[in-house]
Amino acid sequence: MPERRTRRRSRRRSPAARSAAAAHGAAPPPRLRIGCGADAHPLRPGRRLVLGGVEIPHPRGLAGHSDADVLSHAVCDALLGALGLPDMGTRFPAGDPKYLGRSSLWFLEEVMREVRTRGFEIVNVDAIVLAEAPRLQPHIEAMRAALAAALGAPGLSVSVKAKRLEGLGAVGRQEGIMAQAVVLLAGEAG
Repeated sequence: MPERRTRRRSRRRSPAARSAAAAHGAAPPPRLRIGCGADAHPLRPGRRLVLGGVEIPHPRGLAGHSDADVLSHAVCDALLGALGLPDMGTRFPAGDPKYLGRSSLWFLEEVMREVRTRGFEIVNVDAIVLAEAPRLQPHIEAMRAALAAALGAPGLSVSVKAKRLEGLGAVGRQEGIMAQAVVLLAGEAG
């Protein structure tokens, strides 16, 4: 009788196998959603510089209708994108007087209410601020903590980094600041 070779079962199951397991009472995997966001604002004299909810000493701040916090705005857009919803400009129009001068952490809290209403929680946020000046490294931990608090997420699930563009483009010429963010959301299978 020939020997039968047995294959090791892979730990990952195909979507069909997962569906069959779910039909037989096994718990289905969580729903996962990824979103990315970006924002940029010009630097102007006479404005406060706020990034990630933290005011940073600098002779110029970001111009905009709210506090123009590009880091918080990028995270908001990433969350809205993960839900398949329109961006911040559509949801919170710049021409609406009720948003004039508003803290961008408020926008994050509003968007997180929507995230939770739809049955999701943050797995992690990874964000980067692109700025030639000022030096942001001393403020990174405060930004990370402020974002985590506004999101109602554990501090270790929020990452903030800062990079210089070494003189390249408008950001490199210190005309503005830009931020990008990626989020991963998880929800109950449904």
